[in-house]
Amino acid sequence: MRHNKKFNHLGRTADHRAALLANQAISLIMHKRITTTLAKAKELKKYVEPLITKAKEDSTNSRRVVFSYLQNKEAIKELFGPVAEKVGDRPGGYTRIIKLGFRKGDAAQICFIELVDFDPEMAKGETKKKATRRSRRGGQKAATEAPVAEAPVAETAEAPAEAAAE
Repeated sequence: MRHNKKFNHLGRTADHRAALLANQAISLIMHKRITTTLAKAKELKKYVEPLITKAKEDSTNSRRVVFSYLQNKEAIKELFGPVAEKVGDRPGGYTRIIKLGFRKGDAAQICFIELVDFDPEMAKGETKKKATRRSRRGGQKAATEAPVAEAPVAETAEAPAEAAAE
């Protein structure tokens, strides 16, 4: 029976799973976006969001607690520096998962996991809406198709046929 087994073990032992999540959390903090499988991304979200919440309060104790999970000084500096400044007023939901499709080798579902406040494309898309130009159906298409119809391939195909007939 599965009593009190609420999280995904990811097919790994506890030590391997802890190392995997710590390494992915470090990569997410340093690069702001990583590509991984959907199951790992969901577990990483549960792992990294409490650490980001801890980083909002820059105290010696919170740095020690986060360091006990991550074990990387550069990631701690990045987390307590630029990342904590950007998410200081956000009450939660620091990461976003965007599904990409399926991996070719084993059909695993692949996705992006990214820090929400560090995505410049999403920020640009919300503030500025792109104006679309409407045109009629036949305008540009007819002009581009005419030169394609007069291909020199047709002339060369007829030349050998005429030579064979003579």
